[in-house]
Amino acid sequence: MSDDVGVRVMIRAPRAEDEVAYAEAVRRSADHIGRWNPVEPDGLPELLERQGAGLRTFLIVDRETDGLVGKVNVANIVMGRFCNAALGYDSYLPFAGTGRMTEGLRLVLDRCFAPQTAGGLGLHRLEINVQPDNERSIALAKRLGFRHEGFTPRMLFLQGAWRDHERFALTAEEWPGSGAA
Repeated sequence: MSDDVGVRVMIRAPRAEDEVAYAEAVRRSADHIGRWNPVEPDGLPELLERQGAGLRTFLIVDRETDGLVGKVNVANIVMGRFCNAALGYDSYLPFAGTGRMTEGLRLVLDRCFAPQTAGGLGLHRLEINVQPDNERSIALAKRLGFRHEGFTPRMLFLQGAWRDHERFALTAEEWPGSGAA
């Protein structure tokens, strides 16, 4: 997987040499992400081992400082007639709220919807599931053009309880520049 470059950020696959920077970014952002997602600063080695046909991870990196802006997991990838996956993401301080996560996610979406012959994932549909109180993440999904599809009670076991989620989706036909419209 090659790097994709935007104005302020780039995306790339995580590497073993990212372990220290990743752990520092997650620890620094623990209060910011911990309400919504597991905080696993030492989880990069396991994440690297899990990469494959069903999971692709992208790091969003600030081009000026090389700091980690965030992580995006494209998970539960199912091809065949479905061509669907779920997006999960964390933004890291001090970059949260600067627009860099939005820019990076746009690059990830470009990669997800690009045909496999062009180095993309060849997906047709992406889903984002967000806890109802996570207003910033819901705003991010809407800003990227995801439409609200519904509510799923007790969807994921997080922080010791089953959590409800709002479900958002986007298809290749809805993504500008995908060529599928």
